Amino acid sequence: MRHKHGYRKLNRKSQHRAALLKNLTISLIEHGRIETTLAKAKELRGFAEKLITKAGKGDFNAHRAVFAVLQDKEITNKLVNEVAPEYKERNGGYTRVIKTRQRRGDASPMAIIELV
Repeated sequence: MRHKHGYRKLNRKSQHRAALLKNLTISLIEHGRIETTLAKAKELRGFAEKLITKAGKGDFNAHRAVFAVLQDKEITNKLVNEVAPEYKERNGGYTRVIKTRQRRGDASPMAIIELV
């Protein structure tokens, strides 16, 4: 039973899961919207929104905290200087998950996750 369990394992070990979420977040910030499986999109939502909230302060410590997670200078600068200031007045809810289709190969539910 998984009552009150905090996250989805996504059939991966913890390091693989962390790398997956990091790479999905980088792609989301770079492109604005991505298509992935529904479970990955729902898990990415919380991960990315916490980073956008951290980046919203815009100071040096925000840069360091975001870079520690993403390990990508260009995306960190884009997040802190361009993306996060757009959501300054917004209290969360920076992303939107839209269910799209069933993937043809394995019939897994797909979704688009985008920045609002």
